Amino acid sequence: MTSVVVVGTQWGDEGKGKITDFLSANAEVIARYQGGDNAGHTIVIDGKKFKLHLIPSGIFFPEKISVIGNGMVVNPKSLVKELTYLHEEGVTTDNLRISDRAHVILPYHIELDRLQEEAKGDNKIGTTIKGIGPAYMDKAARVGIRIADLLDKDIFRERLERNLVEKNRLFEKLYDSTPISIDDIFEEYYEYGQQIKQYVTDTSVILNDALDNGKRVLFEGAQGVMLDIDQGTYPFVTSSNPVAGGVTIGSGVGPSKIDKVVGVCKAYTSRVGDGPFPTELFDEVGDRIREVGHEYGTTTGRPRRVGWFDSVVMRHSRRVSGITNLSLNSIDVLSGLDTVKICVAYDLDGQRIDYYPASLEQLKRCKPIYEELPGWSEDITGVRNLEDLPENARNYVRRVSELVGVRISTFSVGPGREQTNILESVWS
Repeated sequence: MTSVVVVGTQWGDEGKGKITDFLSANAEVIARYQGGDNAGHTIVIDGKKFKLHLIPSGIFFPEKISVIGNGMVVNPKSLVKELTYLHEEGVTTDNLRISDRAHVILPYHIELDRLQEEAKGDNKIGTTIKGIGPAYMDKAARVGIRIADLLDKDIFRERLERNLVEKNRLFEKLYDSTPISIDDIFEEYYEYGQQIKQYVTDTSVILNDALDNGKRVLFEGAQGVMLDIDQGTYPFVTSSNPVAGGVTIGSGVGPSKIDKVVGVCKAYTSRVGDGPFPTELFDEVGDRIREVGHEYGTTTGRPRRVGWFDSVVMRHSRRVSGITNLSLNSIDVLSGLDTVKICVAYDLDGQRIDYYPASLEQLKRCKPIYEELPGWSEDITGVRNLEDLPENARNYVRRVSELVGVRISTFSVGPGREQTNILESVWS
């Protein structure tokens, strides 16, 4: 039995999809355990880009099982659209399994997401307006509709009617908005359920049976640790737990069955939306990194905020997610810079701290303390092992590992599969 969890260690967009795709080659089951279609991952296969939001990266391996776990919130409309997209590209989805316990995102969740964000005014948290938060709210309030309910016509209608009474009261009385009719939702979404019915099962049985039978299982996280609702920059976070601990809740696999946690990060930092970002760059260096790194959101298309590598953030992620191995991506983006910087600590009101404060007010006052390293000018996109990197790039990689306190198992110098280089296998 070997199980590996892949988590983002920053604010998402670290390249988890690529690393998951890379590690999937040696896995037999690949599962997602949290989030929804609010996060996108891009996989490049033979030079062709595939952008997915719900379906695990392992779908491109027809001999492997891909699982949408119970901890996810699923928009059936988006899922059917994604399945159609894959079919049109010649990708089979017979290997997909969807948890019957996963919760469903419905149009009223998306509308509520939009209205709540608008009502916040200048205090917007930067939601993707995908209905993720409201769906998790319903789950916690025990009024959510699950995939199992969606497949039963009578139960689906009954629960939909019940929920619309409350939601429409909110829309009309609190937000002065138009109510949603059950006729606008019921038949359309029931039909979506029928289109995905063939994939629906108790995925916890599949995952545990696989592990008990000695198979290799890969768990794929969405977003990143710094967007975790408990451990991230609250309230500028997602509504689920991307940390490795979220696997046990979101997949139905016990903690004793988790072996390794791979933390994925970029050689710099990026963030979409609002919230604290101590190392953010507002100068031409930041603009250069954004353009060279193509830093635009997969889901939103919004320009990402970019900044230097923050080892304070990374140590926080290592601690709360139990990271055992590091995957360092996008080293090539820093090529051509005379100097590269790493944040090693913060200055908070004249005091040096090496932890990430929970208080947003304190974070606003935190100033990054940088260590400067000489840059490199060489094109490294063709490098296939660590020793072939220019000395300065090699020193940068080693310094990142030292500051984070985790050994690097893979590093990448471009978006392609062939540009991901193994230093140490996590499948052991």
